[in-house]
Amino acid sequence: MTKLTSKQRAHLRSLAHSLKPILQVGSDGTSAAFLESLEEAFNNRELLKVKVIDTSDLDVKEAAAGIREGLPEVHVVQTIGKTIVCYRPDPDEPEIRLPR
Repeated sequence: MTKLTSKQRAHLRSLAHSLKPILQVGSDGTSAAFLESLEEAFNNRELLKVKVIDTSDLDVKEAAAGIREGLPEVHVVQTIGKTIVCYRPDPDEPEIRLPR
């Protein structure tokens, strides 16, 4: 996995600004079931937000680390508050063009 540059992360953050979180990290944390749901969500889109709810035993940084560990091809673009912005380019037809 190649690292994102700061310019690319900024571009992805601007695209993610208007998105709503589509998954939540709950009391089970970043379990296999959660990672499977996240993987499935990436089949439909390249950029998404994940919310860490209050009942979770993990904080946002721990949840982001769990996502990175469970799905190494996913880039954690940003963590802010209780929200994680994740990016995984489509291997065949990427929709998002990243700046160089």
